[in-house]
Amino acid sequence: MRHLNFPKAQPPYNPEEWAGVNPRYSHLLEVPTTAPIEQRAQQAGARRWHYLDNLPVLVEQGLEPIGTILCVHGNPTWSYLWRTVLDAGVNERAPWRVVAVDQIDMGYSERTHLDLEGERRSLTDRIADLGDFTKTLGLDETDKPLVTLAHDWGGLVSFGWALEHREILSGVMLTNTAVYHDGIENIPAALRLALGVHEWGTHDSTAFIDVTLGLAQNEGRLPAPGSAGAGALDGALPQPVGQQPKRLYPSPLNEAIYRTYRAPYAHSAWREGVRNFVGDIPTGADVPSYTPMQRIAEQIRGLDVPAFFQWGTKDPVFQRRYLFDLMERMPQAKVHRYEKASHLVIEDYDIATPMISWLAQTFGTLEDGALVPPHNVEAEHRAARARRHGLTAGEGATAEGAVPAAFRPMLAALTERADDASTAVVDMDPKGDGTSVSVTLTWAELNQQVNAAATRLHALGVRPGDRVNLMVPPGARLTTLIYACMKLGAVIVVADTGLGIPGLTRALKGANPSFLVGIPAALSAARTLLWPGVRISVEPLGSVQEKLLGVAGSVFTAPAADGTPGAPVPTPTVVEFPSPVPDADAAVLYTSGSTGPAKGVVYTQRQLAGMRDAIANTYGFAPGSGLVAGFAPFALLGPALGATSVTPTMDVTRPKTLTASALASAAAAIDASVVFASPAALVNVVATADELNAEQRAALAKVQTVLSAGAPIPVPLLEALSALVPNASLHTPYGMTEGLPVTDVSFEMIRQAIAEGTPNAAGEVLDPFARDGVCVGFAVYGAAVAIAPLLQDGSVADELTHEPGVTGEILVSAPHVKDRYDTLWVTEEQSISTPGWHHTGDVGHLDASGRLWVEGRLAHVLLTSQGVLTPVAAEQSAESLPEVRRAALVAVGPAGTAAPVLVIEASANTAALEARQSASGLKRALLDRVPGARRFPIAEGVAPFELSQLVRQKVAKDTGVELAAVLVVHEHPTDIRHNSKIDRPALGEWASKVLAGA
Repeated sequence: MRHLNFPKAQPPYNPEEWAGVNPRYSHLLEVPTTAPIEQRAQQAGARRWHYLDNLPVLVEQGLEPIGTILCVHGNPTWSYLWRTVLDAGVNERAPWRVVAVDQIDMGYSERTHLDLEGERRSLTDRIADLGDFTKTLGLDETDKPLVTLAHDWGGLVSFGWALEHREILSGVMLTNTAVYHDGIENIPAALRLALGVHEWGTHDSTAFIDVTLGLAQNEGRLPAPGSAGAGALDGALPQPVGQQPKRLYPSPLNEAIYRTYRAPYAHSAWREGVRNFVGDIPTGADVPSYTPMQRIAEQIRGLDVPAFFQWGTKDPVFQRRYLFDLMERMPQAKVHRYEKASHLVIEDYDIATPMISWLAQTFGTLEDGALVPPHNVEAEHRAARARRHGLTAGEGATAEGAVPAAFRPMLAALTERADDASTAVVDMDPKGDGTSVSVTLTWAELNQQVNAAATRLHALGVRPGDRVNLMVPPGARLTTLIYACMKLGAVIVVADTGLGIPGLTRALKGANPSFLVGIPAALSAARTLLWPGVRISVEPLGSVQEKLLGVAGSVFTAPAADGTPGAPVPTPTVVEFPSPVPDADAAVLYTSGSTGPAKGVVYTQRQLAGMRDAIANTYGFAPGSGLVAGFAPFALLGPALGATSVTPTMDVTRPKTLTASALASAAAAIDASVVFASPAALVNVVATADELNAEQRAALAKVQTVLSAGAPIPVPLLEALSALVPNASLHTPYGMTEGLPVTDVSFEMIRQAIAEGTPNAAGEVLDPFARDGVCVGFAVYGAAVAIAPLLQDGSVADELTHEPGVTGEILVSAPHVKDRYDTLWVTEEQSISTPGWHHTGDVGHLDASGRLWVEGRLAHVLLTSQGVLTPVAAEQSAESLPEVRRAALVAVGPAGTAAPVLVIEASANTAALEARQSASGLKRALLDRVPGARRFPIAEGVAPFELSQLVRQKVAKDTGVELAAVLVVHEHPTDIRHNSKIDRPALGEWASKVLAGA
């Protein structure tokens, strides 16, 4: 290690004081310069560069790198930004040399102090600088893959270099950056502010640096000051005037990391590069960087190399629009969005590991020192899925669970019934009590409206492949618009308002639809919240409102004087509708967001058709069936199934608003044979059953099948529901947004399974594995289920099993499982790591008959002193007590030695138990389990002693789990969509505080 004496105006150089950096990575290099500004200043000679390079460590460990990653930082960071990438490159299976530069005037590279009558180092100079560096270091002569990695200003600089070194460029990796600004749209407010206080904010003070570091979202992952690895960082950084300048903006970064970032900029003389970078922001043609920016932005369209972008979407500087611009210029890029990360995404998440994974899949790995060809997870998954489900042309036999791959478009039934005068879609009148019909469309009318609406949307600019966000309440209008989009080959985006305004905004900005079709309230929200997409109104608006909301036009005409809804706006143009492309995108559906930010799930035309076929064949749908769709996503399937469909009067964003009267009236309107509603909706249906009249009860008696999915349904609720639909078979299919349904189970099967797992009079158990979870039955038509066994550290094994009683992650495979997650490459790779299968993130086991039992979420598995525990068995045990309405098992303490704690919603306080015991079994069960039912409050916190002992003894007897504590909350935090998915991390955090006495 060389310790050189810099001139007075250079930051002191001591790599041993940098937090989390191997000092052996640090190097200095004299580089001859050809930068234009150096030529004009007549100072052409050499400049001293600082860079980090892991090659010495690779050599020491005998690892021959597969290639080189050239890392270019932005402003006001330095090569320290890439420290985790340097470590990740020292990898036995996928070793990569990582070279991270400090740009001239930045980090620990030389401060030039050049200022030619106001002319300072610009983008053109910096591209030349980087070329000088790679030439001097010998990278220009490499015969191995070379991949660039850039952030912030480093994006433009590295792309400029790449365009001049195409012969050695093998790939591009980016984090938050931008390559183009059109000069019309405002630059982000954060940059406008930086320019507004340019000299003071960037040179005279550390404000710009402190604000940038303050954008970090998570605590630094490296050791804290004073701990192993932090070393001399406590008080040992360069200290001009005795100490570093005071922070002007708070940052969540670890203090040692924060001070290391700041050290080379602690003195104003060392911040000239920071100032010059901000001054060169290409805001217009008068800025030196503007012309080269335009050239670079256009020319990178010709870079046909592999690309990988990782992006923090909370960045106030490099916003989503810059990501989408880059995706348009480099459509081959794999993209992963981190919804909780900001500008310094590398400080918020481990992005180095995904980089190495992407590099391995793109350029190969080493085995016994020899290069192994790339192992592309996505390609292998698609091939395995095609084989399993008969999607490969010419294949005869298919794997177990597979079905023939004949493609029947979603529009087939609608087209075939174009002249049918029978009813296709019915809308219930939302006014009054919601028991009367407001709209009825025949199949012929629906077909005509779909064609006319598709023509109108085409006239408004919608084309095949365009994403269209539909913000229209369920009913005939939404059905028409969905099928009109399909007719055009457009991609519908479905994100329900149950996500809440922040979640919905995040989802829509992530999907980036080109168009938004909505009612006035949605259009107003779109304008206020800056939702993307050309705004189109469902119905005409007044000229003032239309201008205010920025609406391009409407799809339908105004309602008639008698209230009859308008028809699609007549369009004289004749449109040739494209033939359905089976593997073209058809929809982006969003998960509930109950286990993290809602994820966009992309379905192709083939997969939507597969969902239709799975439902039709599992539940015996036939043309003429009547479907009450009390769960919004299923509204889109009615016409595809050839079923007459109706949406009952309810607020679809609040399932608990569905009443028994509204459900029965909807069923009567179409003589329904099938009802689909969420568990939360059915809870309120049961709770309001006393309002039904004889006619409504008769309509429900005609229902043959009731489906409810999204969350487990307690047996008492199923029993109560059976009384309302006495001739129906009750089914609770298991699935997820990524694939619905996956398995199916009837109420009768649930009873049978419970009986088989319960000791009989002789103490015999027919099936010892028919317990400890929620029984969700057998795989549906075309689907298959397998288990990846759970290991002692909470991870799962690579091999799959169908052996009864083995708990592990549930894997599913079906023609209707999603195509991919939308711009979530890391998540997608994890979900398809077993080719041909989707990792659900749920845990469970199979019983002796092959039925699937769900035991909880993989993320909620507890690593305790008693071993690895799944939550559902203990929760079910506690919930069998009349005193407990709902329970959630959480871990308190470090993983591996954590204590299991049960957090319950109590049904009654201990003083009222005796009175409640006298209630009838069904009444008491419903009182315990129906949200909104009468409850007796208990103070939140540690449960009363008697109740705690009751619960602990019951759980220990049933499951063997010894609870460390029982806590009480008035109501568990749950998701909006189903009102049943408990936020266990939040409960766990609360439980920890309660038990710590906080």
